[in-house]
Amino acid sequence: MRMSFSLSARSAVAVGLGVAALGFGTVAPATAAPAAPVQAEQAGYVAKSAESDASRAFFQAVLKSVAEKRAANPKAAAVTVTYDASAAPTFSAQIARSTQIWNSSVSNVKLQEGAGADFTYREGNDSRGSYASTDGHGNGYIFLDYAQNQEYDSTRVTAHETGHVLGLPDHYDGPCSELMSGGGPGPSCTNSNPDANERAKVEQLWANGFAAAMDKALHKAGRQ
Repeated sequence: MRMSFSLSARSAVAVGLGVAALGFGTVAPATAAPAAPVQAEQAGYVAKSAESDASRAFFQAVLKSVAEKRAANPKAAAVTVTYDASAAPTFSAQIARSTQIWNSSVSNVKLQEGAGADFTYREGNDSRGSYASTDGHGNGYIFLDYAQNQEYDSTRVTAHETGHVLGLPDHYDGPCSELMSGGGPGPSCTNSNPDANERAKVEQLWANGFAAAMDKALHKAGRQ
């Protein structure tokens, strides 16, 4: 993951959207052609400040989309985040497994493939490796790099990038047991499950996401 953030969902809806990219923390061969938008900001191996404007933008984009839909269905038990994996067919199995892992790990938010996606998965070659990003227009996506997914456990890479969707920052210095340590522990690390602290953080973030979406729904209702 190339950039990190830890943002409460309530503040995410209010802050203007920027451009960001969060990568797996390693670099694919330099000959690979970059597939991300030219404007997408990238950091080096070590994650930047969790509060940087650029690193907040990806989670903001996803949360903003979710909040708008949540306002139309405020009584749902959990926040549902929808995704479109049609542009990453090579990784369909890993994406499905990543979704299963996260849905069995947390209860305040659920990932679901469907129409009107809050974020998308893409695949290709990029010298920067895999990352989560925004396109500068409030749309979030996860890019899965071919070379990196051959060197590292592909399910771990996918689950790690999906962790950014749910609001988790990178922590490259962490052990293999931490999903968000990304490529830090090296290619031998195959753990694709979040640890207890990561699960708790997601639960906390999306409890706030529920409140923010409810505020939006009540605000809209008050204007009608």
